[in-house]
Amino acid sequence: MSRFSSLEVTDVRRETRDAVVLTLKPDPADAEAFAFTQGQYLTFRRMFDQEELRRSYSICAGLDEGCLKVGIKCVEGGAFSTWANEELKVGDHIDAMPPAGRFFTQIDPAAEKTYLAFAGGSGITPVLSIIKTVLAREPKSNVTLVYANRQVSSIMFREELEDLKNMYLGRLSVIHILKSEGQEIDLFTGRIDDEKLDALFNLWIEADSVDTAFICGPEPMMLTIADNLRKHGISDEQIKFELFATSQPGRARKQVVSKEASVTRNSCAVSVTLDGATRSFTMPKDGNSILEAAIANNMDAPFSCKAGVCSTCRARVLEGEVEMAVNHALEDYEVKAGYVLSCQCAPVSDKVVLSYDE
Repeated sequence: MSRFSSLEVTDVRRETRDAVVLTLKPDPADAEAFAFTQGQYLTFRRMFDQEELRRSYSICAGLDEGCLKVGIKCVEGGAFSTWANEELKVGDHIDAMPPAGRFFTQIDPAAEKTYLAFAGGSGITPVLSIIKTVLAREPKSNVTLVYANRQVSSIMFREELEDLKNMYLGRLSVIHILKSEGQEIDLFTGRIDDEKLDALFNLWIEADSVDTAFICGPEPMMLTIADNLRKHGISDEQIKFELFATSQPGRARKQVVSKEASVTRNSCAVSVTLDGATRSFTMPKDGNSILEAAIANNMDAPFSCKAGVCSTCRARVLEGEVEMAVNHALEDYEVKAGYVLSCQCAPVSDKVVLSYDE
């Protein structure tokens, strides 16, 4: 199970007025644990006013850069992002879990694929990691990026994207959509909505040629794009999402394990395995999550967002029945196999056996 390690900040680069890129270095003993796959993220922690905050930020480096980089955009009122943008400096250390996440497809040097990527704002960070790695390691593949921002000055990695276009001539296309700044082509101004997406597919993008589509950005934009991709014949299996914040419920509540269970009593006997050790405790069946109960019982259970979107708290139900309130992270086949987001699952049966080690 992942544990936090200390990373040294070796570079802090101002990317835009309200975003920085941090270069991070693990201790030599932790270097192997921090090897990453393109599109993954790091979960950080820090104490603020005697309260531990955890935040996840995507790695923006390609696999061949030989370093860890994350982009952090300052969020109004956000304690962690404000600290990272205003106070963090070279030589500081920050606690992080090893890379996690499944926002990627396997790289095949012999493949000849067409990738389509949509990013909004800081959603470019994992997409940039994917683009760099695909261009470097799949020499026959190409990428089209549709990148939405408010204005030119808010575009993260604008120069880096131009450099990639020049380095890999003909293999990377970048379409900038600016919400509040006019461009020569009207299609590239305004919000990304269904009408604009239809026009993009009619004029600029061949949907039939797309092998995989990546989407990362604000949730309403992501949902609009996904619906439009399906309308143009791109299947759910071809669409990859990355979401760290959400404003509405995820998939419908699902019973993860279908077994006969008595629900007449108001408490549940829970057994949780973590790092090979098992601890048992009793918790009320009042809708609270197993993750919170495990933490209350002094278990160092993994978590980041606590919103059902990052999968850091993924575990497997081995016995009993639980119910997930929100699921933005697990695929249907994982749910059928008994996997849950422990931050979102509450016990339904009188006994639940759950493992983070599966």
